[in-house]
Amino acid sequence: MKTTYLAGVAALSLSAGMTHAAGHLEFAPGDGDFNWDSYTAFADANDLSGQTITVTGPWTGLDAENVEKVLAYFAEATGATVNYSGSDSFEQDIVISARAGSAPNVAVFPQPGLAADMASQGLLTPLADGTSEWIAENYAAGQSWVDLATYAGQDGAESLYGFFYKVDVKSLVWYNPEAFDEAGYDIPETMEELKALTDQIVEDGGTPWCIGLGSGAATGWPATDWVEDMMLRTQSPEVYDQWVANEIPFNDPAVVAAIEEFGYFAKNDDYVNGGASAVANTDFRDSPTGLFSIPPECYMHRQASFIPTFFPEDSESDFFYFPAYAEQDLGQPVLGAGTLWAITNDSDASHALIEYLQTPIAHETWMALSGFLTPHSGVNTDLYATDTNKALGDVLLNATTFRFDGSDLMPGEIGAGAFWTGMVDYVTGTDAETVATGIQDRWSSMN
Repeated sequence: MKTTYLAGVAALSLSAGMTHAAGHLEFAPGDGDFNWDSYTAFADANDLSGQTITVTGPWTGLDAENVEKVLAYFAEATGATVNYSGSDSFEQDIVISARAGSAPNVAVFPQPGLAADMASQGLLTPLADGTSEWIAENYAAGQSWVDLATYAGQDGAESLYGFFYKVDVKSLVWYNPEAFDEAGYDIPETMEELKALTDQIVEDGGTPWCIGLGSGAATGWPATDWVEDMMLRTQSPEVYDQWVANEIPFNDPAVVAAIEEFGYFAKNDDYVNGGASAVANTDFRDSPTGLFSIPPECYMHRQASFIPTFFPEDSESDFFYFPAYAEQDLGQPVLGAGTLWAITNDSDASHALIEYLQTPIAHETWMALSGFLTPHSGVNTDLYATDTNKALGDVLLNATTFRFDGSDLMPGEIGAGAFWTGMVDYVTGTDAETVATGIQDRWSSMN
């Protein structure tokens, strides 16, 4: 999904956002099953007394409160003063402040593309030597996270500029466990089994899928997530990267095949609630409600981890990993999004904060609050605030490849424009190759 920040006139400095100093410790050191040893070791090695570190990002509201609670531990451990500033217009503000020489020490980017742009302009500082190796060894699918945060600097040399922290998962299928149990359906572990289950539900007189692409001016975006997931299940991560960067054309046979894999589910009247003609016109927020009707109007809904927000109140739901093809031997790829932390104003404290993000305790303290997932393999996953978050965290930890939402990495005119509208054209009757060629023509015209 393309994340959109609604902004008015960009603030002249990041101080226009919410700014708070890190406060009290939510969990007393030593209590619970947190990795307090990692906290103690970090505190013993870092004394930043008298120093102030400023951090800015896109989080306001509850997320801002939670990150401040995390930063309170860094402040307590080091003696530093930490100020977090959250802004709804972060992407505009950070560019303005960096070019004016008034950037905060650390910025939290919701998309890698902007961080890469700023690195190429010399507005970011590479992370410390050894950080790439640490991520590769301690994050599930670690090299994926290194690749996503490695950019060319102003001199053209590539370095690691970002540290991913707080991740979202998109490769999920949601279902009503009571309906599954009553029908006697098992959770599929491969794409082959998922397709077989789809056919079985039809044979039993049911409808397997609820799919909706409607989203106002953003109609079509849910289909881009389907296609991205299918690219990761039919092609190597390297081919996915080439597609996102337009190093292979949008109408390459690999991409056309991935679109058709989406169409296998979405363009079959027997497979979709309301028939294929309803897909483009059904709002994505309304489409999963069929899971909870009696009898079920549909049994499965592929969507990211945020979708339960739109489920009926008091409804029971569960999810499983959107599986990979056994015959493709591509492991367990996961599509998602996440935030990466980068140094926008170099200082010892800036590097110390990035180092702190490597400790299990920096992840566990937010895990125990809400709305946080991590690929850190050294955390105690029992500390997740809910069973759902723990299960989502397991999806991340079992991933062999992680890739960022491709449409969010493409130029806005494509990823938040031609790709969206092209998917609507596809589900309403245009063939995949024609749609893909139209998107590529649009991309080529931008050069």
